[in-house]
Amino acid sequence: MAKKVAMVHGSGGQATGELIDQIFAAEFKDQTLDEMEDSALVPGAGRLALTTDSFVVTPVKFRGGDIGRLAVCGTVNDLLMRGAKPMYLTCGWILEEGTDIDLVREMAHSMAETAREAGIRIVAGDTKVIDGSIGDRTAGDAAGKFDGGILINTAGVGFVSNDINISARNACPGDAILVSGTMGDHHAAILSERMSIQTDIESDNAPLTDIVSRLVSSGLHIHTLRDITRGGLGTVLKELAESSGRTYVIEQERIPVTPKVQDFCSLLGLDPLYMGNEGKLVCILPEEEAKQALEIIRSAKYGAGAVRIGEVREAGKGEETEPGSLIMRTEIGGERLLDVLQGEGLPRIC
Repeated sequence: MAKKVAMVHGSGGQATGELIDQIFAAEFKDQTLDEMEDSALVPGAGRLALTTDSFVVTPVKFRGGDIGRLAVCGTVNDLLMRGAKPMYLTCGWILEEGTDIDLVREMAHSMAETAREAGIRIVAGDTKVIDGSIGDRTAGDAAGKFDGGILINTAGVGFVSNDINISARNACPGDAILVSGTMGDHHAAILSERMSIQTDIESDNAPLTDIVSRLVSSGLHIHTLRDITRGGLGTVLKELAESSGRTYVIEQERIPVTPKVQDFCSLLGLDPLYMGNEGKLVCILPEEEAKQALEIIRSAKYGAGAVRIGEVREAGKGEETEPGSLIMRTEIGGERLLDVLQGEGLPRIC
């Protein structure tokens, strides 16, 4: 097989077949995918969770992960945030002419391993090749250009039990706000590599299947789940507050950030509240269940650093704020109104 992706690999002919058979079909081995039909026929359920996403990251390999793992984690985690059991995944690969075939194989292998870890089946896919002159490798995605050689689009399907009702609108006054770990890890890992800053910060990209499955099966009254990705914790909580029409109050000193990421932020003038993750979530549930929920999250894979950071309040009760407000109590005793991320949170991290 050729060592580089060529335009002929997107022709639909023999070269395309070789690329699919030797890399994607080999890595994503699945009885439904192996049928190679135009669409996959799979068992269904009464309620389905459906999501789609696209992934472009530079570099495609970074400390703690790569675009293949990222694509699975991002899609699976979106399904999990509605309490769904992830079931089926499709992936469309857009390859730039000239990309190393070995790199494509490595990313496909990473995707396959992550899918197995997350408990989701890759049942359908597509491959396209684009002209290598389209991208500008010197400008990169900061200039809006395609860079890195590989783009991945996914769709995910999950099954949701009829007794599960997890939604951004469900937060109630008196609820506790929990996070599953430290903030800003993925953003700092990608940015440090883009800027050639020597650090050992690793991305936290991870499937949150174990955490959510344990929470859902525990019998706790989980009101809201949300993964903390682009825009960071500040953006996520502000959006959730607006969806529920409540006031969210968080404590600055409780927000977990590793010393390495904090030092990195201090160096560049960044705010960890608006830096993205790819393996952390927000969990909102009744205060009296918060302790048990923390124990469950901490005992699960990728949840050891879970903490309670705040509470949900009725808008206008004790706070002179509009419904949908997000308030942060600062370390010196003041209060700060937070909003969603303003402008571009460069670099593009997913």
